Parts: sequence; structure tokens; C-alpha cells
Amino acid sequence: MTTSKEIGWNLDNSYARLPKSFFSSINPTPVRSPKLIVLNNQLATSLGLNIQALQSEEGVAVLAGNQIPEGAKPLAQAYAGHQFGHFNMLGDGRAVLLGEQILPQGERMDIQLKGPGRTPYSRGGDGRAALGPMLREYIISEAMHALGIPTTRSLAVVTTGESVFRETELPGAIMTRVAASHLRVGTFQYVAQWGTVEELRILADYTIKRHYPDIEADEDRYLSLLQEVIKSQAELIVKWQLAGFIHGVMNTDNMTISGETIDYGPCAFMDTYDPATVFSSIDMQGRYAYGNQPYMAGWNLARFAESLLPLLHDDQEQALKLAQAEIANFMELYQGKWLAGMRAKLGMFNEETEDEALINSLLILMQKHHADYTNTFSALTFDKQEDTVLFGTPEFTQWYEIWQARLSRQQESKDSVNQLMRNSNPAIIPRNHRVEEALEAAVQGDYSVMERLLDVLSNPYAHSTEQAEYSTLPVSATPYQTFCGT
Repeated sequence: MTTSKEIGWNLDNSYARLPKSFFSSINPTPVRSPKLIVLNNQLATSLGLNIQALQSEEGVAVLAGNQIPEGAKPLAQAYAGHQFGHFNMLGDGRAVLLGEQILPQGERMDIQLKGPGRTPYSRGGDGRAALGPMLREYIISEAMHALGIPTTRSLAVVTTGESVFRETELPGAIMTRVAASHLRVGTFQYVAQWGTVEELRILADYTIKRHYPDIEADEDRYLSLLQEVIKSQAELIVKWQLAGFIHGVMNTDNMTISGETIDYGPCAFMDTYDPATVFSSIDMQGRYAYGNQPYMAGWNLARFAESLLPLLHDDQEQALKLAQAEIANFMELYQGKWLAGMRAKLGMFNEETEDEALINSLLILMQKHHADYTNTFSALTFDKQEDTVLFGTPEFTQWYEIWQARLSRQQESKDSVNQLMRNSNPAIIPRNHRVEEALEAAVQGDYSVMERLLDVLSNPYAHSTEQAEYSTLPVSATPYQTFCGT
């Protein structure tokens, strides 16, 4: 029999030592016949886990929730959240935190099972998950990681041997999610709404120690916490925008304090550039459209700031002023980082005052001519403008000349410009039709399509011949739509 020690589990439970109102202790509900479908070998190794032992009967039993590893104290976390602007009491309705894996270098990472059965926060749900959505999160989160975008990751997906019932009968599955933590804006909202000020202070101190230890000694450490979270979210949303990623459901319970992307429900990557792009079937008003994501991040951060008010200053009026001043900085911070990222995508090493106008004029042209976002920048990288729908239009010819003149005014060589652009413009993203193709095959028992997709997504800046096949657009004219299935 393989033991927890042989597998490499080295679990601690710092969250379980917080006030009991923050969570509910609960074990996963065992499943009938778990089977390992995909294991993230690279991630497993970085976690200090033994790949072979994880694939043993005992290893799979842990990944399925049928066996509790030594040192684990399973729990479901309580939190609240604004869902499409409406405040609700929430919590882990289909997730159980096993504990925190202490990595060989001392880092701490949450190990959470997604889909292991009902919890006190399930609100009438079955607490289970379907295979398709779990594999979808696995694919997209690994693609995000490869693109250099902070994200939770997927260690494994197992099938349960049981069905789940949504609109139809679907094969059940459980995913093991790895995160810097599962602390959310909604976690703070929950404690601010239903806890005491002292409990809020405990949560804030815990968060600082876990994610922002450099500010522990700050005189105004809770103000520093707000500043750090604003900074990390500005950096995250910029990376979303630069890659054309649309989260789809930016509720406050889906915004982490660590600055990682979390919860890949109705997410997708944009093909044709349009700031109004929405894929989620439930986002009828476009609240979380691609172009709105920076503003919604600011809105969510304002809710985070509100939850911190009792800690920012004894005088609530003064606390509000402090919070408002920090939130007002978000868009400026975001805009500066976005401009820097867009300059890199266009090979610009230095700054000129007209850069923003140059960038925006390209985006306007892309929107007008329905240009593919990723492929347009890829074509510019390799000076193959004839590969874009913009080629031959008078507006693009004029823009291209202005851009080339702009590049000529910097000291860096053409080779340096090309290298910067290669490193800033991925050759490949998880195209929505390719993801659907992989999921459809996987649900039918063929995992080869998904495995090949994962392989080409693993190094998006390679610009290889093999990746070219995956950069083509779908032939279907039917608008792509995603659903909250995770």
C-alpha cells in the first residue's frame, strides 16, 4: 500500500487555525470507481509529489476524495460576493480544501478538490462536477500559466464512475486545484459583513503573512495591503487584456487576493478584436465584456476597500478618504502597465507621447475590419502584414508607415525589436473551437486530441510550424457561447 509520505504529501492547515466561522470542516463524499484521466507531471514534481505514487490506487483515491492524506484537515471555506452586482452569502458549494502543501523550497500552496460532493454552502446543489468543465479548466489554466499569466493550476482530473445531471446526464469528475491560496475579495466581504472587527484583523494579518510578508512591519499595514492587492490586480488584468482573455464572470468571489486568475467557468479567448466581446450565456448585458474588465476590476477592488474600512482608520470618514484615494489610483496604474505591455507587443523599447494614439489607432482598425487579435500581432512580429485582413487598406498602409518611423527613432536593432515582439506576442492561444474539439473527444473517451492541444499550448512563444495549424480561425459563423459549468 502506498502511503501519504511515499506520495510526497506534506500538508499543513494554517487556514483551519483561523476562526471557526471562516469555514466548515467536512470530508469529501467518496465516489464509486475513480479513474485518473490526466495528471500534471510538471506541477506534481514542483509540489514535491511522486508522479508514480500519485498514479497508484491510493494516490488516485486521494485525488478522488475517497481517502484523506495524512496531515489533511478538509474544509469548505465560507465567503460572500457580488454576483453581477448583487451581494450574496456564498462559500465552497462544490469544493473542499484538503490543506496546504509545503513545497521543498518552503512555499505554501492550497490543494483543493473541485466536485467532491455537497458542503454546508451548496445551496441545493449536488456538489459534483462534470468531466467536460473540469478538463476545460485544466486546459485553460495550463495555457494561462504557459502564457505567463498568474493563475491557479490543475494537478489532476479523475472520473468518478458516477453521472451528474445538468441539462443532460454527464460523466462526473473531480479536479485537484492548486492555488497560492483561495482567499478572495469575497472572503473579506463575508467577514466584514458577518464577523467582528477582530476577526477581520485576523484575516488581514493572515493574508499579509501569507502573500505580502514584506509589508508586515509597515505602520499602516492594512493600507499597504490594499495597495498591494490593487497593484497585483492591475498587473493581472493587464495580462488578460494583452492576451485577449475574457474571464466571463468577474464576481467579487472570483477575484483572488494573491492576484491569481481563478474559476474558469464561462471563460474564453477572443478571436476577432472587439471590446464588446462577451461569450458567457449568462452575461446578457455585457457587464464582463472584454473592454469592461479593467473597470470591473476597479469596481471589485472598491468592494475590497470597503471591507477593510474598519482597519484603515478609527475615524470612518478618514478611512473612506484613504480607501478612495487608493482606488482612484487603480486605473492610472492599470493604464501605465497596459501601455508598457502594448509597446512591447509592437517592439517599442522607449516611450513617446504619441504611442497611445498609435496603439489605439491600430485597435480601431482591427475592430473595423474584424481582424483576429492574436494573429494580427503575430503577423506584425514577422513582418507578414499580408497575412492580415488589414493589408491593402489605405488606413493600415498609413498606420504601418507611422509605426515603422516610430521604431526607427529608437536605438535598438531590428533583431532586438523582433525578439521583443516574439516574446510578447504568442503564436498560439487556446482557440475556442480547438478547446471544444478536445472536450468533445475526451467525453467520448478519446484523450489524444486534448493531449496534443496541451502539448502545443505548453510553449506559446515558440512560434513553431506545428503551432501554425492551431492558429487558424474556425470556419463556423455561429457565435461562440460559453456556459457556467464548473
